[in-house]
Amino acid sequence: MQQAACRNADTVIVLDFETTGMSPDQGDRAIEIGAVKLEAGQLADRFQGLMNPGLRVSAFIEGLTGISNEMLVGAPACEEVMNEFADFIAGHDLVAHNASFDRRFLDAELARIGRGYSGEFACSMLAARRVYRDAPDHKLGTLVAYKGIPHDGTFHRALADAEMTAGLWLGMLGDITARHEFANIPFSLMQELARVPAAAAAGFLGRARRRNQVKQKCRVC
Repeated sequence: MQQAACRNADTVIVLDFETTGMSPDQGDRAIEIGAVKLEAGQLADRFQGLMNPGLRVSAFIEGLTGISNEMLVGAPACEEVMNEFADFIAGHDLVAHNASFDRRFLDAELARIGRGYSGEFACSMLAARRVYRDAPDHKLGTLVAYKGIPHDGTFHRALADAEMTAGLWLGMLGDITARHEFANIPFSLMQELARVPAAAAAGFLGRARRRNQVKQKCRVC
């Protein structure tokens, strides 16, 4: 797989988990995975799967997600769904909103079946805090409303959240391109952006654009 600096940020898999709780370290499991595959900024594929973790879901999670214990009884086991998902994400970088949460569950569920992944993660929430500093907050629902991203009103279902996150991600790439005149935004740039102080983000992107222009000139020469 190419280094992240050579891979474009508009070719990624955007994913979202629904889970029994907040932490796999405390025994929580995934109950649904949803993902969209973007190729050069275009929707290329989707993945969605309910999965049965062998645990009952609390009334709170049922109310939040609309995923009931009855729905999960007839769902495939986590191991089956995650094995298919490992194939789906192979060779791609990954994006999630509050990526540290989704990454913990991805790592835990794949570890159970001895699978892994070669891509790297970027967080749309951390990036949005730097690109959209005037937003009321940086929850997914707030940003969807703030940017006017199309949606059907469904939240806290994995595929719907992944689709909205993909719309947010592509919108951010478009806004960065418009503001800072990037030709192509490397995936590594979005990772780095998430780590700089929010107040320094504009300066960081300006310097990155100039470095990118120099590299392009050198390639031409």
